[in-house]
Amino acid sequence: MARIKQLSVNLINQIAAGEVIERPSSIVKELVENSIDALSTKIEISVSNECRNIRVADNGSGIHPDDIELAFKKHATSKLSDENSLFNIETLGFRGEALSSIISVARVTCITRTKDFDYGTKVESENSIVKSSKIGCAQGTIMEVKDLFFNQSARLKFLKNEKTEFSYIQELVQALALSHPEIAFVLKNNDNIIINTTQNSDLITRITQIYPADIIKELKEVKKTDVLSGITISGYVSIPSYTRSSKKSIYTFVNSRCIKCPVLLKSIDTAYKNMLPNGRYPFVVINLDINPEEIDVNAHPTKREIRYKNPNQIFSFVQSAISQALSSLPKTFETVEPEKKRPINILPFIKQPQNEDSDDIEITFNVKQQGKKEFIPEQKSMEINFEIPSKLKRVNVIGQYNNTYILVENEDNLEIIDQHIAQERYIYESLKKQKEVASQLLIVSDVLDVDSNDIEILENNKSKLLKFGYQIEKISDTQIIFKKIPQLLSKVKPIEILSELLKNLKTSADNDLDTIEERILITTSCKASVKAGEKLTLWQMEEIVKNLRTTKNPYTCPHGRPISHYIPLKEIASFFDRSVK
Repeated sequence: MARIKQLSVNLINQIAAGEVIERPSSIVKELVENSIDALSTKIEISVSNECRNIRVADNGSGIHPDDIELAFKKHATSKLSDENSLFNIETLGFRGEALSSIISVARVTCITRTKDFDYGTKVESENSIVKSSKIGCAQGTIMEVKDLFFNQSARLKFLKNEKTEFSYIQELVQALALSHPEIAFVLKNNDNIIINTTQNSDLITRITQIYPADIIKELKEVKKTDVLSGITISGYVSIPSYTRSSKKSIYTFVNSRCIKCPVLLKSIDTAYKNMLPNGRYPFVVINLDINPEEIDVNAHPTKREIRYKNPNQIFSFVQSAISQALSSLPKTFETVEPEKKRPINILPFIKQPQNEDSDDIEITFNVKQQGKKEFIPEQKSMEINFEIPSKLKRVNVIGQYNNTYILVENEDNLEIIDQHIAQERYIYESLKKQKEVASQLLIVSDVLDVDSNDIEILENNKSKLLKFGYQIEKISDTQIIFKKIPQLLSKVKPIEILSELLKNLKTSADNDLDTIEERILITTSCKASVKAGEKLTLWQMEEIVKNLRTTKNPYTCPHGRPISHYIPLKEIASFFDRSVK
């Protein structure tokens, strides 16, 4: 074994850089977070030379000339004062590793000035050797990183192509811009402006500066505060019918820090349970505001992970906040405001009994709503107050298309509703509210052939099936019969019920009780619903739409398929060259 020796400063920094500087986007993250911590209101990021040249300029507080060389040394920072500060971090950066790591793998120039000085300081560094000089410049800091990994050919080979590396940078800047809407961000790639946001915009405005403006109509606001713990969540989530093909549009922040947190991601998944199709994901931008003492951000060199003192509390709080936002009705489904209380005159008309010996009299009431009290001579009048219950907007069904889709005329759009999926959602939510599902005893039942594996699945879930109205009896190693089925399925063939039950039970992950029960409910609601291709009367269509309007999630069926599609009136009018007043 070779003799032990002290490593050079540059090699030590390069080893540290292996954890902190993974790729060009890592450089952008560290430098932009420093700019945010410096209270900048405008940050411009420019990328060139296949993402190996990066320039970050800000108008923040700048670095004191006496501190500038120290800032590039390892474990030098202005963001921690003592050991206790490590557990009460309010800045994005705090380790004091970023700049020392960057100068070990790239050529770096820094120009900075604070408001207290008439001159700035220029720092040039290569292979961890730092030289500084005075220079005239505006307040703020400009960091120029050139020839990333010029001295590490092995690391250079692991970089992806320019398009891929820039996509990582763009995703990062989008996240930073969404977490800090009060800051103007500009991102350039080879002098082409990719992102350009304004300062002091609120979150919803910031979202529309990064994504298409029409995304607004697909979003629900999340806003909730736990008074006792002081935890607050705010942001926006997409309605279940609006989905993305990847999780890249799920932005989770804690105290405006971009993180990928398993607790938050799990709470989002749970809130959207049985609302999204397989392989589809929601659009989410949420920020959890929590006392810094309740979290630990010193869990990983990249600071993307976080630990909570009470993760179960965080999970429940976030999940309930998102579920609450998703349960609110969309604009088309809004209810009419209840009318104000008005006096109601109940005017009794007394009819004398036919039998003179009887004391009974028959009383009928003529109820008339009016703005003021009215009296009819020789009649007693009683005045009571009650509130007219709120009611849903009138359902204007105009027809059925292809015996599958219900057409509804709304004020500013044509709504197309899948009749099967709509009724499936309503039945599913209705069944979930019931403590016990009403079942029907089958006097005669078909004998159904199954294999031994299916028998085992049914036997293992016997009690759960019974809870939801299914009683299955094994009559041999390969045959079963239904003794009871839910009343909703009285007209469905047992073989169809069995096939759907087995399919859903087999897809239940790890025999999880909640998942299994969900699958049984989904089977029942699916089989009990009207089918595609079934001709409906106007009354039947109106009932389906009215029932849909009462559901908590009128966007998707329990399988995650969208229920409705809207064609705006403006779009229809535009096609025919008409204007909409």
